[in-house]
Amino acid sequence: MAQPPVLAPPARGSDFSPLLREIKSAGLLERRTAAYAMAIGINVALMALTWAGIAVVGASWWVLLLALPLGVLTTRAAFFGHDAGHQQIASSRKLHDWVGMLHGNLLLGMSYAWWNDKHNRHHANPNHTDKDPDVGEGVLVWTLEQASGRKGLEGWLTRNQARIFFPLLTLEGFNLKVSSIRFLLARKREQKVELGLMAAHLMLYFTALFLIMSPAQALVFALVHHMIFGLHLGSVFAPNHKGMEMPEDDTNWGHLEKQVLTSRNVNGGLVIDWMMGGLNYQIEHHLFPSMPRANLRFAQPMVKAYCEKIGMPYLSTGLIDSYRMGLRHMHEVGAELRAQA
Repeated sequence: MAQPPVLAPPARGSDFSPLLREIKSAGLLERRTAAYAMAIGINVALMALTWAGIAVVGASWWVLLLALPLGVLTTRAAFFGHDAGHQQIASSRKLHDWVGMLHGNLLLGMSYAWWNDKHNRHHANPNHTDKDPDVGEGVLVWTLEQASGRKGLEGWLTRNQARIFFPLLTLEGFNLKVSSIRFLLARKREQKVELGLMAAHLMLYFTALFLIMSPAQALVFALVHHMIFGLHLGSVFAPNHKGMEMPEDDTNWGHLEKQVLTSRNVNGGLVIDWMMGGLNYQIEHHLFPSMPRANLRFAQPMVKAYCEKIGMPYLSTGLIDSYRMGLRHMHEVGAELRAQA
C-alpha cells in the first residue's frame, strides 16, 4: 500500500541540529517494539473482554454502561494506528501498514490511508490554513478571513463555535467513518484491502450488536459508543494547536520554529499522560514524529531546556487552561459576525 513518506526534519545548519544530536544520544528515537507488542496485546484483550461483557449483559439497557470502556479502548486503538503511521513501532514499513490497517480499518472503521494523508499534511505545516487540513475552513473556522461573510447556518455555527465545540466532538466518531469511506470509494481500485477491512468492520460490528441486543438498544449503543470515542479522541487533539501561532506563506521558519511555536503541551501526570496517550507532549511529538510515544515524556525536559537556552518560546499549560486558550481563540474568530447579528 502506498504511504506518505516519514517526515524528516532538516537538521544540518539549523538550530534544530544540537537538539537532534542530544535526543539521539539519549536513545529516545530507538523503537520499543516489545513494549508496543505488549501494549497492543493488552488493549486488544481488554476490548475482547468488553465485548464478552456486552454479550453477557445482552438485551438490557444496562449494556449501555459498557459503551464507556469500549469508547476509551477504541481511542487507545486509534493511538496505535496513529503511531503506525509515524513508523514508531518497528523497522518494517509493511508491518506498520498492517498494524495501522488492522487498528484503523478493522477495529475502528477508519481508513488508515486517509488518516495518514491528512495527518502527515498537518505535521508538515501545522496551523497553516492553506496547507494544514486541521485548520482548513469547514464546519469550524480558525481565522477572521475564514469567518468573514459567513451567513445562515454557517454564520450561526461560527458565531457560536466556542460554545458548541465539545458537543460537536461527539459527532467526530461518525465523521471519521464517513470521511474514510468517501476517501476509499474515490480510490477503490488501489484501496481494495482497506475497503475490505472497512466492510468487515461494519459487518462484524453491527451484526454483533443486533445479535446481542434489540434493534433500538443496538442503535443507541452504537450512538453512545461513537459519541464517547469522538469526544475522547477530539479532546486529546484539541488542546495541541488551537490558539497557537498560525504561520502564513511568507513566514520563514525552520523546523524548530514551525513545530514549537504552533504547538502547546499539556502538563502531565499519570492520569493526563494515560488519558491523552502521551500526546499531551505535543511539542516533542511534532519535533520528533517517529519517536515512540512512550518516550515523549523523557524528551520533554531536554526540549524545554534547549528552547530556554536559545530563547525559543515553549508553552506548557494545564489541561483546563489549554482548552480555555483554544476556546477563547475560536470565540474571538466569531466576534465580528456576532457584532453584525
